[in-house]
Amino acid sequence: MKRITFILLMLTCNLAMAQNLRVMTYNIRMNTPSDGVNAWPNRSSQVSALLDFHQAEIFGLQEAFIGQIEDIQADLPKMKWVGVGRDDGEKAGEYSPIFYDSEKFKALKQGGFWLSETPEKPGMGWDAACNRVCTWIILKEHKTGGKFIVLNTHFDHVGNKARSESAKLILRKIKELNTDKLPVILMGDFNLTPDKEPISLITGELKDSREISKKPPYGPEGTFNAFKFDAPMKDRIDYVFVSDDIEVKRYAVLTDSKDQRYPSDHQPVFVSLELKAGKKK
Repeated sequence: MKRITFILLMLTCNLAMAQNLRVMTYNIRMNTPSDGVNAWPNRSSQVSALLDFHQAEIFGLQEAFIGQIEDIQADLPKMKWVGVGRDDGEKAGEYSPIFYDSEKFKALKQGGFWLSETPEKPGMGWDAACNRVCTWIILKEHKTGGKFIVLNTHFDHVGNKARSESAKLILRKIKELNTDKLPVILMGDFNLTPDKEPISLITGELKDSREISKKPPYGPEGTFNAFKFDAPMKDRIDYVFVSDDIEVKRYAVLTDSKDQRYPSDHQPVFVSLELKAGKKK
């Protein structure tokens, strides 16, 4: 009887350590008045509604200006965020912010670095066309005490060397930051299809969530629609990568729309994750 009780207690402890997360990466398209009917003021509430409806507890955005970030936070007040503008390390230019549910998680550490030869300060790297940044945060779940690290980035759309070197830099930074060997989630718009070398560099150390999802992937393979409702969406350039100690339960490329218009020129990637190795302190 004592042995059975001990086994039940152990099983209960193991279940308690499991963390279930709903994570999304979403390029929301910058606030550009020339987009006309697709300009940010015409779709801001739709983006917030999508994030809210799918109950994303952690999400990384790309192409987000500070005004767009403030709009989303106003619509989703329990979500806190971290990140800086890529042009000056403060508020100028696009962000790659990470939002998290403050009712479920506590931020332990946070920071960011530039995808360049001088990652500690704003600057353009290698053959890139733009400044590029990667944001990171270490989160602790209130209920389980489990900790994990999340990174969000946006690779350059032109420089081939920049994208390869950016992948190498991020992998090095993960090793530097993750001294406690926490579960890792890396997400973003990588501006590359899965067959390209920088993606192979990343999948040499992390897993592509689409490829290891327990349930078959839902939605189209491609993640870019160019604001065209009939876009073929064959090219996948937005990803969520995870470490070995994370199980991907579900993966989806969401195609939510209204009046045959998408909320952004990218589709959001949604994953349901289970972390079993989150460390306590």
